[in-house]
Amino acid sequence: MNDKSKPLYILLFVLALVVNFAGINVKFFTDDPGLYASISKSLIYRKEFWELFTYNRDWLDKPHFPFWMVMLSFRLFGITVWAYRLPALLFFLLSLLYTWLFAKKHYGQEIAWIAVLILASSQHLIMSNTDVRAEPYLVALVIGSIYHISKLEERFTLADLLMAALLTACAIMTKGIFVIVAIYGALLGQLVFQKKYNQIFKFKWILLLLLTFVFTLPEFYALYIQFDLHPEKTVFNKHHVSGIKWFLWDSQFGRFVNNGPITRKSGDIFFYLHTLLWAFAPWCLMFYYAVYKNIKEIWLKRKLAEYYTISGGLLLLLLFSLSRFQLPFYTNAIFPLFAIITAPFCYKQLTRFGTSFRLASLWVYAALLPLAIFIINYFLAPRQPVFLIIDCAAFAIVASIITFNAKTRHLRAFCFACTAVLFANFYLNTDFYNEVVAYKGQIKAADYINQKQLDKYRIYSLTYENNVFQFYANRPVDLMPLDSFINFKPLAPTAFFVNHRSMDLLIRRRADFKVIKAFQNYPQENISPVFINKNTRGKMLDSVYLISK
Repeated sequence: MNDKSKPLYILLFVLALVVNFAGINVKFFTDDPGLYASISKSLIYRKEFWELFTYNRDWLDKPHFPFWMVMLSFRLFGITVWAYRLPALLFFLLSLLYTWLFAKKHYGQEIAWIAVLILASSQHLIMSNTDVRAEPYLVALVIGSIYHISKLEERFTLADLLMAALLTACAIMTKGIFVIVAIYGALLGQLVFQKKYNQIFKFKWILLLLLTFVFTLPEFYALYIQFDLHPEKTVFNKHHVSGIKWFLWDSQFGRFVNNGPITRKSGDIFFYLHTLLWAFAPWCLMFYYAVYKNIKEIWLKRKLAEYYTISGGLLLLLLFSLSRFQLPFYTNAIFPLFAIITAPFCYKQLTRFGTSFRLASLWVYAALLPLAIFIINYFLAPRQPVFLIIDCAAFAIVASIITFNAKTRHLRAFCFACTAVLFANFYLNTDFYNEVVAYKGQIKAADYINQKQLDKYRIYSLTYENNVFQFYANRPVDLMPLDSFINFKPLAPTAFFVNHRSMDLLIRRRADFKVIKAFQNYPQENISPVFINKNTRGKMLDSVYLISK
């Protein structure tokens, strides 16, 4: 490894950790993290482990593993937003470790450094470490499983067998059985491309499947006791709903063919091809180039260093592309595979075209990302831009270090691309998200109802969508459907959280209520240019309310 490049890698790695952890205490600004945190909080309130609830009602949508991790964090550190994000960030660190181990094993130390930096500075991965759902857990569990399977393929050890089975089971208990497409698809591709057909049905792989099933039994048990044992429960507006059937079919294949309880209207087979341009920025164009070169090598029957990453990564990407249920963060789980595929092409000698393409693709992102931040900041006009000043000063210092120490053009381009995306996301995790949070009425409403003089109030929400309020309220929040609210006669002090849409319905139905307090609110999760512009922001705002009867 080049001794002069190692200090640059270490510097960028430290900065990447700082940026990824910078958003750990940002208040929730989207609904899903509020929902997941509220479900984990309910496990503490109800002294429960196996059964998931939201608004004190049975909840069936995601497997249990992330909620167990958050529950453990809440028990250790208290119910706070940073305690919700902490386990996800620890799994993010684990993903960096396994990416390093896998890349070092197959490509050497320098490529391993580059792969880790690519992963740690991928745009949507950094965003997902602040807007935490299940993806940070999956990122570690998928690459960890593949790493231990790759060691198991070379030489059987009990430790690798147990770790591969355990991590695969935890991945399944995080997102469902579709994750095995990446994990076992990676193994199948490795064996097929190496023409080791006779090893596909070896006893160790059967043992791996059996152990994975054993380690997944807690998920089956939890679903069984909450749903299969209770056919009288109403779930998805139906009785006799099997939690195990949902886990094995509806949550996965049902979404894939779009006939499960949760559906989407349309899908685009090219969705991820253009989504990755920003989600896997600034590395996406190099990733596409690396995939093309790897497929060409396979076509020409030239040996690759390994086939796990290209097989597992592209199989799951293809599956997501064929599905009609598509969201940008789904591909985060295979970003470590993308990073390992891309890393050699950010370092090694390429053809004249490849060299020009590498420089152009990296410098485009290195220039556009800071430019985008300065434009956003100009229109956003944050009240306290102190972090932007720190960000600019750090960027200038790091840029100077790179300029004087990166002796090759491709290393300089790589380091500047990495620095640019870290600069952009430090701004997002500090100034930008905090500015957005200031317009989230759910948080203000929860702060208001948490006042000591209002402790005696029982709290309801009129829709399932007010999960940020549910989390920040310091006591359980129940759900009351709109129809029930019309005829409800409270026997004790009661407050209802109502969003703008629900308020319109109440007014239309001439419901009887009193407004306790109204709060200014930005209702969307996607940040629109109209909202970013301080002069037009008011057009995007509505109100949310605390009301009583």
